[in-house]
Amino acid sequence: MEKFTTLTGIAAPMPLVNIDTDMIIPKQFLKTIKRTGLGANLFDEMRFDREGNEVEDFVLNQPAYRKAEILVAGENFGCGSSREHAPWALMDFGIRCVISTSFADIFYNNCFKNGILPITLPEEDVEKLMDDASRGANATVTVDLESQTIQGPDGGEITFEVDAFRKHCLLNGLDDIGLTVEVAAASIDAFEAKAGAERPWV
Repeated sequence: MEKFTTLTGIAAPMPLVNIDTDMIIPKQFLKTIKRTGLGANLFDEMRFDREGNEVEDFVLNQPAYRKAEILVAGENFGCGSSREHAPWALMDFGIRCVISTSFADIFYNNCFKNGILPITLPEEDVEKLMDDASRGANATVTVDLESQTIQGPDGGEITFEVDAFRKHCLLNGLDDIGLTVEVAAASIDAFEAKAGAERPWV
């Protein structure tokens, strides 16, 4: 998993509430078990019309936000079904951080397991960042996980809370497998050495 330390990028404003996982990646794109390629269909039903043409006024289709790496969203982001494809699609598109007043629990947990930092902030802070994001490509935002701060384009700083264990995993790029290896590497090596000596034919 890719480490998350400091991210400086364009923030896209998405003030909709209750953006569910089917809006993030519609069900017809869930046939794959690969984590790549899903970004092309992120927010598919909002980004494209029935003929497959881009919807011009959708935020991620606007020139200023095509390379956005941060989403500033309305409350209850990621509600709905528990599909892990939702963070996969965000990550594949290039979104590394989502900021909202609240998240659905399963989506929130899945973000950390896939290298995305979900940040929960009070409404007034989200509104400030939403306003910053509305300035387009001229307004970049910096998210520093180590110091747990967000710096806006005007130099203003907002602090956020994050669970220490999840912070450790993101800073070190540890998903569930990586965490297991980090914690139990010595035990795994010892087991394999013993098994190899006892069953050399395997």
